[in-house]
Amino acid sequence: MTTRRGRDSAQLPRRTDARLNRERLVATAQEVFAEVGPGASLNEIARRAGVGPGTLYRHFPNRQALLTAVLRERIETLCGRAEALLAAGSADDALRQWLHSLLTHARVNQGMGSALMVEEPDALGLDCHQLILDAAAGLLAQAQQRGTARADLTADDLLQLVVGIALSTAHREDAKQAERLLALVLDAAYTGPHRNE
Repeated sequence: MTTRRGRDSAQLPRRTDARLNRERLVATAQEVFAEVGPGASLNEIARRAGVGPGTLYRHFPNRQALLTAVLRERIETLCGRAEALLAAGSADDALRQWLHSLLTHARVNQGMGSALMVEEPDALGLDCHQLILDAAAGLLAQAQQRGTARADLTADDLLQLVVGIALSTAHREDAKQAERLLALVLDAAYTGPHRNE
């Protein structure tokens, strides 16, 4: 006879394995989608993650579910970077560095730029637009309080500008133009002696 404790202890390794498989699948999908794009083979993702297709589909019943999980992971990482930058270093540098990170993410992750502007929760209940907007707002407010960022600039302005740069340069392998355009945006965003830093 199997006791409740026996059943619970048997379920723990299964839950741990399932969690690890899911984490492996998301990490591998991030790599494969970055290499090939959102149309990458799900079977190839499963193979590279070291699991069978059945395991992938148990966690992610379709491509959209996997893409959503990858996007969520990337956005949470991006917002975590904003929090870290807020806590360390200068307000101006924090905003600049984070906007560069946002631009890189939006360019590298095909389709991410438009996804950032969807103002409703995704399939996992995450409001991507609001998370990004909140991160930008926190960094911008700090720079404005310091008096170096324009007082009339809004976080939504910055998102629209950076996403616009990302979308307009998405098919160019050379990222230099995107960086130049962002530099122009940043130059316009600042006033005073820190404008051209």
